[in-house]
Amino acid sequence: MVYESISIFDMFKVGIGPSSSHTLGPWIAVQRWIEELEHEKKIAQITDIKVILYGSLALTGKGHCTDKAICLAFLGYDPKSIDTNNINEYIKELNKKKTITLGNSKKIKFNPSSDIVFNTTESLPYHSNAMKFIAYTGISKIESTFYSTGGGFVEKEGENMEKRTFEFPYPATKPKELLSHCKKNKLSISEIVMKNESTITSAEKVKVDILKIWSEMKESAFRGCHSDGILPGGLNVKRHAGKFNKTLIKSRSYSNSNEWINAIKSNSYLFNETLKWISCFALAINEENASLGRVVTAPTNGSAGVIPAVILYHICFSNKKVDENDIIKFLLVAGEIGTFFKKRATISAALGGCQAEIGVSSAMAAAALCELRGGSPAQAFNAAEIAMEHHLGMTCDPIGGLVQIPCIERNAMGATKAINAAELALEKEENSTKVSLDDIIETMWDTAKNMNDKYKETSKGGLAITVNIPEC
Repeated sequence: MVYESISIFDMFKVGIGPSSSHTLGPWIAVQRWIEELEHEKKIAQITDIKVILYGSLALTGKGHCTDKAICLAFLGYDPKSIDTNNINEYIKELNKKKTITLGNSKKIKFNPSSDIVFNTTESLPYHSNAMKFIAYTGISKIESTFYSTGGGFVEKEGENMEKRTFEFPYPATKPKELLSHCKKNKLSISEIVMKNESTITSAEKVKVDILKIWSEMKESAFRGCHSDGILPGGLNVKRHAGKFNKTLIKSRSYSNSNEWINAIKSNSYLFNETLKWISCFALAINEENASLGRVVTAPTNGSAGVIPAVILYHICFSNKKVDENDIIKFLLVAGEIGTFFKKRATISAALGGCQAEIGVSSAMAAAALCELRGGSPAQAFNAAEIAMEHHLGMTCDPIGGLVQIPCIERNAMGATKAINAAELALEKEENSTKVSLDDIIETMWDTAKNMNDKYKETSKGGLAITVNIPEC
């Protein structure tokens, strides 16, 4: 089997909450489908369209705003630039007019309530997150099936996505191969990854784009820490990050994220207060995610808070001067660790449960923090292994199909585990580990395949059933 060469920028995507697989993925799929229709010059012939959702997309799509994402994509909005404050108005207007301009050229009728079908009784064999687009021309129909495979990755039925490869100077489909490159060339993980990424674009462009990713992460944390109220969806879950922030920052407010971060760094905190800050950072981002805010998949929306929380922890509490180069190194390492899980297991909760989201993000953050703290490549891989080892078997059973309970708090736990894993790995001798990162990825994938489907983002088991709240 030929494994896809994945860039770290495939792992970090700017998108809209609450789910990279259920919101961002379908949004991207609609965009791709429209582009195909335009390329084939078929839009002028189309009179009606219908979207059919299958498997996990159908079972939890309402709670994950899959229908809203599809509507916004048909309206021509892009997740990177849409004004998130106006999303509900855009949807309300569509429900009123019941028309879209397909590809900005052909106005057709589109009623979301009848033209988006949630087929909850059928799943397609390739992946649980499946959607079929049907365009009617009056005399025939055009069908395309897409799969949202986690983290904003989208595959079209019939296409072999794994054939895409880059000519990396240091190719690695397994962690042990990358570790071999590091040892042979006496380079850190981040140095190896930078050399690989620089074959796709310039090293300077890589740095600029990484800092853009960090800026989005930082701003989502700042927004979340300065917001209050009730999360949408019907569960009436209160936002807590704003309250945490006010208590810890002594009720002061700050005009921008840099001023806010500098204020945190300038104060002294007790151990339990530091723990609260870690939780606060993670909660803030995932409360933004649950509110259809803009976040960065890391590697998914549901786990978007772990990596930024660990970076902010390092900036604010390491007692070291942390500069842009440190942020670049961190995200290079974290992104690369994520690619191994994507290539050899899954980052989709619909395939692997929450171990594929929070577990992977915790492993990514642990390795990156370990390198920044002076750890060797072997220690960084060990940190990732420790973090994933203690997420094995974690189910995905969101209450009401919403990315809220237990998802938001799991980000805080994942961030804390990542920090603990990094510290444990730094204290271990390189050759003392009994379980490799390669071993844990294989075990995670076996666990995912053996996990009962009701614990894979279907709302058919676990908390979703035990806690008797109807899906919204």
